[in-house]
Amino acid sequence: MNVNDRIKELGITIPEPPAAGGIYTPALEFGEKFVYSSGCGPQVNGIPVQIGKVGSDLTLEQAQEAARACILNVLSVVKKQIGNLNRIRKVVKILAFVASSEDFFDQPKVINAASQILIDIFGEENGKPARSAIGTNVLPGNIPVEIEVLFELK
Repeated sequence: MNVNDRIKELGITIPEPPAAGGIYTPALEFGEKFVYSSGCGPQVNGIPVQIGKVGSDLTLEQAQEAARACILNVLSVVKKQIGNLNRIRKVVKILAFVASSEDFFDQPKVINAASQILIDIFGEENGKPARSAIGTNVLPGNIPVEIEVLFELK
């Protein structure tokens, strides 16, 4: 399967990589087979698609929109690092943070939106990773979601 063709078929646009928000590497290859992304937020053209806490400021659907923007940013920084998303063999692990009100307990449902994009692009076998979806009280810049991913390369 050609990943770039699949992305086009799905009507997905991989954005330009967002600027780093601190002193870190947005994506890093290690060993001969892995690339790891730093946490990406839901910025589009430098502006967050959503701001606030899920459950009090934002609905589940708004948080899912943010999660989709995060995973596209992850793919963007990884593509910049490795040159071509066709080099990805498997999505290994997602670690996701959801800034949540104290009574919001559906963090996994928020991150399902990001996971589904990876499954749609890479297929069920290679796109469905191990995953953690963690609620937290606050994220940088008051963004609602931040996601980092570990990929295995071909």
